[in-house]
Amino acid sequence: MMTEASKKITIFDSTLRDGAQAEGISFSVKDKLDIVKILDKMGIDIIEAGNPGSNPKDIAFFEELKTLPLSHAALCAFGSTCHPGKKAEDDANLQAILKTNTKYAAIFGKASVFHVQSILNTTREENLRMIEDSCQFLSQNGKKVIFDAEHFFDGYALDADYALATLKAAEKGGAVAVSLCDTNGGTLPSKIQKIVGHVCNSLQIEVAIHAHNDSGLGVAASLSGVEGGASQVQGTFLGYGERCGNANLATVIADLQLKMGYQCLPENKIEKLTPTAIKIAEISNYALTGREPYIGKSAFAHKGGMHIDAVLKAPHSFEHIDPQSVGNQRRILMSEVAGRGTIIQLIHEIDPGIEKHSKEATRVMDRIKELEYQGYQFEGAESSVKLLIRKELGKFKPFFEIEDFKTIGEKPAAGHALSASAIVKVSVEGQEAINAAEGDGPVNALDKALRAALEGFYPSIKSLRLTDFKVRVIDQGATASKVRVLIESSDGDDIWSNVGVSTDVIEASLIALVDSIEYKLLKDMEKKIKDYYL
Repeated sequence: MMTEASKKITIFDSTLRDGAQAEGISFSVKDKLDIVKILDKMGIDIIEAGNPGSNPKDIAFFEELKTLPLSHAALCAFGSTCHPGKKAEDDANLQAILKTNTKYAAIFGKASVFHVQSILNTTREENLRMIEDSCQFLSQNGKKVIFDAEHFFDGYALDADYALATLKAAEKGGAVAVSLCDTNGGTLPSKIQKIVGHVCNSLQIEVAIHAHNDSGLGVAASLSGVEGGASQVQGTFLGYGERCGNANLATVIADLQLKMGYQCLPENKIEKLTPTAIKIAEISNYALTGREPYIGKSAFAHKGGMHIDAVLKAPHSFEHIDPQSVGNQRRILMSEVAGRGTIIQLIHEIDPGIEKHSKEATRVMDRIKELEYQGYQFEGAESSVKLLIRKELGKFKPFFEIEDFKTIGEKPAAGHALSASAIVKVSVEGQEAINAAEGDGPVNALDKALRAALEGFYPSIKSLRLTDFKVRVIDQGATASKVRVLIESSDGDDIWSNVGVSTDVIEASLIALVDSIEYKLLKDMEKKIKDYYL
């Protein structure tokens, strides 16, 4: 059982294995290498890299890993126990694990009598032999073995003595840790805490909790496992995995470290939690909902006027932690239920000296009201509001001007998926550039052409990409009705939204796109100034 003096929790990330099993996720070798670097920099203890014998992609990945320097994390190869009736030394998968340069090997085996007899079609005794033999083979050949007890909690409910026997077989075989897997994700946290406590009192090696989210309890189950005595937590960084996913480590880490007093990450690393999550989401091509605890863009967003007033006076009134402690930030949303104080808060980010009832504040308010009358809605598009405030206060110089643009939509030829093209001409401090691009629709083509035309002047926008695009008709009636376009953009470090309104959907999109790029360039400029003075 873990003591109060040893409140370090080992974090085991299986994004590259469990996460790769999620619907819609497909990592390239480069994607995997980039994620390993990010997790290592974050201070994750163990990174499960995948199964070295399962497919050509993983084989190539493990070869690349041999020359990848890491500063903190230890790598882990994944596989299964040997098969019924076969020795571990003759198992090709276990041999493949030995050929990797990983410090750890995680092998799974059955901990449920039902799975042993009905899925593996073998005996209880043979399953225990397979577990012990596999762990012994790997451990005697230099690997630190973690035994993943698959379906452990379901197996414990059926036959607790046998479920424990599988763990003791792994311990006897030389495993350094056992991972208790709630594979179906259906065990209640209260039961998990009690069972983990029993296991910890029955073994001499480390106990890990590996929870799935099929009941929406992945995080709660992980925390309960730690309360029961587990000193290692396994999961994926953003919670994705097969079916409903795995325990979300971004949430688990924050809960354990900020709420429960455990050490999960090295000093000051938890402040990188939000940007790390954004980078991993970008690489995974996984759209964050914005409502993720701690790291979502809405996690500290305030809309109601009374809530905003309270949080500005005393942040803890409506915020359970300081957003900056996890690398996030407070967002004050513009809406019909927000007041003048909301605008002043945003103005003070640019010029703290402007008072609530000053002519400058009134001018900004009047401009916002005018735009809202035209159909703008700034809720969730505070990036556009910040640019608007700068323009009204005379504190903004455009980074570029669009001299001309043209989009062409057409029915694509057979075998050609792209359905539109665009030409954009820009001017930057008297210098002009023109570029053309094809895209999946006119807005996508326009976005590509605009960024391509500007990359020669501003190389940093190569990292910028459109992550979401929404269109809403705001006037009922004819085809000349106004439309409002809301786009979400990311540069891999941050996510922001911008809005545009017009009777022409292309023009509305362009307004939002220009704001998005301007905001990115402004953000980069402010960072350079900050870094210079630091």
